[in-house]
Amino acid sequence: MILHPPRWSNRHQAGLELAERLKISAGRDHDSTVIGLPRGGVPVAVAIGRQLRLPVATWSVRKVADPLQPELAIGAISAGKVAVWRNGQAAVRRQEQALSEGWLQLQERELERRQKLFGDPSPNQLRNRHLIVVDDGIATGMSVRAALLSLRQAEPRSITLAIPVADRAVANQLGELVDQLEILLLVERLQSVGMWYGTFNQLEDREVLNLLAAGTPEAPS
Repeated sequence: MILHPPRWSNRHQAGLELAERLKISAGRDHDSTVIGLPRGGVPVAVAIGRQLRLPVATWSVRKVADPLQPELAIGAISAGKVAVWRNGQAAVRRQEQALSEGWLQLQERELERRQKLFGDPSPNQLRNRHLIVVDDGIATGMSVRAALLSLRQAEPRSITLAIPVADRAVANQLGELVDQLEILLLVERLQSVGMWYGTFNQLEDREVLNLLAAGTPEAPS
């Protein structure tokens, strides 16, 4: 069967479908936490948390890009001074340029702002817990890779990566960093995560805070 986008009406629906897939891990409920990557991963994570009756927390990640080409990410950073850069021989040059031009420092400040605003847990709060790491999709994988490497520093008991849609090759690479990989849809050479959603709005900070505070998933469109 050939699949055509969109697959889900919105992030909420994708989260509900992921929750059904994750029910096989129900034995871990007593010491599991759902980790949503702000901003887009939070509605998916909240939907999962409600369905499985698990606590939900955030773990902030920031992409690093040339301000003149903000749509082109060259790297990503997360807590614990974790930084990953786009693969290839130019990776070192990109890192040096991000430092010299101040792009990296700018995103480090934004990362710290989000960590405080969304209330990211401390590593001690995640130690020895089963973590279910959630985003709304994976194209290049830089943000998720940075998050996984960062969360590993917290010494969790296990990490499950739960994603609605992902590039097949990138997902295979990320699978080496986790104990369990749950992806609903693998796409060859994924160009756009948003095309698989009927509604894929860019969330504002206040929307993320409202979702976390109310414990309610993104309203259906």
